[in-house]
Amino acid sequence: MRVKFIITLSTFILTFLSVKAQEMPVSKENFNAVNLTYPGLEKVAKHYHSGEYDAAAKELLNYYRNRKTVKHPDFNAGDEARFRGKDIGKANQVKADNALEHKFQPQKGYGYYDYGADINWDFWPVKDNEVRWQLHRVTWWQPMGMAYRSSGDEKYAKEWIFQFRDWARKNPLGKSKDNDSFAWRPLEVSERIQTLPGTFNLFVNSPNFTPAFLLEFLTLFNQQADYIPKNYSEEGNHLLFEAQRVLGAGSIFPELKQAPFWRKSGIEVLNREIKKQVYPDGMQWELSPTYHVATIDIFLKAYNSAKLAGSEKEFPESYVKTIENMVVATANMSFPDYNNPMFGDSWPVEKDARMKAFATWSKAFPANEEIRYFATDGKEGTLPDYLSYGLTTAGFYTFRNGWNNQSTVMILKASPPGEFHAQPDNGTFELWVKGRNFTPDAGCYLYSGDAEVNKKRDWYRQTRVHSTLTLNNQNMVITKAQQNKWQTGKNLDVLTYTNPSYAELNHQRTVLFIDRQYFLIIDQAIGKATGNLGVHFQLKEDSKPVFDQAKNKVYTTYGDGNNLLIQSLNTDKITLKEEEGKVSYVYNQEMPRPAFVFEKPKNDTRNQIFVSVVYPFSGNKAPEITIKENAGNDFEKGRINLSLNIDGKKSEINTSVK
Repeated sequence: MRVKFIITLSTFILTFLSVKAQEMPVSKENFNAVNLTYPGLEKVAKHYHSGEYDAAAKELLNYYRNRKTVKHPDFNAGDEARFRGKDIGKANQVKADNALEHKFQPQKGYGYYDYGADINWDFWPVKDNEVRWQLHRVTWWQPMGMAYRSSGDEKYAKEWIFQFRDWARKNPLGKSKDNDSFAWRPLEVSERIQTLPGTFNLFVNSPNFTPAFLLEFLTLFNQQADYIPKNYSEEGNHLLFEAQRVLGAGSIFPELKQAPFWRKSGIEVLNREIKKQVYPDGMQWELSPTYHVATIDIFLKAYNSAKLAGSEKEFPESYVKTIENMVVATANMSFPDYNNPMFGDSWPVEKDARMKAFATWSKAFPANEEIRYFATDGKEGTLPDYLSYGLTTAGFYTFRNGWNNQSTVMILKASPPGEFHAQPDNGTFELWVKGRNFTPDAGCYLYSGDAEVNKKRDWYRQTRVHSTLTLNNQNMVITKAQQNKWQTGKNLDVLTYTNPSYAELNHQRTVLFIDRQYFLIIDQAIGKATGNLGVHFQLKEDSKPVFDQAKNKVYTTYGDGNNLLIQSLNTDKITLKEEEGKVSYVYNQEMPRPAFVFEKPKNDTRNQIFVSVVYPFSGNKAPEITIKENAGNDFEKGRINLSLNIDGKKSEINTSVK
């Protein structure tokens, strides 16, 4: 305890001395970034032109402390009394208090690390790139500001000012190629310019927030905002984040000379990219539900930033309509608990968090009754007038028999090539039945780093750990699905697509949603390639399945009676094998889960077929299911004429699937 006290005291003393030592006299050059002709800065300009730079700086600080013309969406100067004594949440308080001791949590998948009394911004405790990148997002600064607003304790203000100056001194642009790749990666810079205005407002009324520090802040903010348009990422969500935040910077600090340019740059990029990155069905091209939702917020925040600056008319009506379509697409690929599949580096979300997102979207689109329905959990608005639905350009197909918690919902991915977050997984699906996701996607576990980190990430990207077909357990070489048929009906929904998964081997998958109750999956391996074929499945970690090799079936054993059977109905020889399975719901956390594969060889150029039934059932006894091919059944030609016998009850399936 005594050691901790000494370390903490040393940190505070270093902070105090550093703050005092770093205070520099105000000079003419400190105002280079400020547009002194901006309305409201007349007194600042008068002092400046008289050579009274200290007085000009004091007047500028007074302007920002009393500014009412620009409203931040969350934090504004003058709100201190209203929030004094209010709880900021345990997580925020822990971040703020740990930051006082220079214990930072750059990435939430890891714990807190001690960066030293003399902060070592180069410290890389675990060789995950996200840890070092996200260190430079300084995400604890805003919680420090929230703690200051709540408590009024100047220790938070003193420490934040110290850290701001320390970061600026130790991470100048051009310090080294390596440091620039982390501290000045455009995405991280954009994160800083997005959060700094709110943090600025939280601290600006502190007596430790001096006129000299104000000019330091504006100078560095200006440098960072100006850096991004010259160094935009090439494409994807990074480019969208950067453009939105540059636009926001120009809207929240309109007093800076470059603000009009930033706004113009951001609007131009977003107007161009929304047409390029969003498919006609409303899905963002990275094919990751998590990043799809993130891009909705990017486009909407940008529009609201433009409103703040009176520039919203620079966005055409089609821009706003596209955002609305993206929201509707989110609803269509949602389970009843408001989660989306974990395809493409996606993560589960809490229902309350997603409902808040829908509430925000509903305010933006008040006339849309479907969005209102999801914003209010069905208390207001109306449900869509359909059940199963395909986002046919993006290749996300939802089979459903309802929208409530007791529904059966399968969401399957059969997509065009995706960007960074997409995985080689066409054909994979998640299946929700009566409140349980039986077949969650593996997730991604980690993003990028050294060889060991990348090896762990690559495990989760493998085709064989997804619910689809493989050749020799290798990754499919391309995701480029071609839809052959998508048709919905009262008693039968049909999807057929073909993906050129391997050299000289196409995978054609047909999914039949029968009687809005169960699924028949027909997989065909088409082409000259030979080798070992496998159709893989994975189950929820707590499903405790029974593996019946004799009958080629696997079924769960949940005590509540809500269970699932997956069985091969092939009449030729099929081998059922258990496989290694893992799932990651949280970054840097994983757990084992059941996985298995139906295998058979492909020894020549003839097509090979797998027929599997995915059958939700009630109780603890799995149904007995057999299949019979009737006259005229021809899988290769897409003519289906089958008889299914389920516990003695016969069901006829006669349809065309191409």
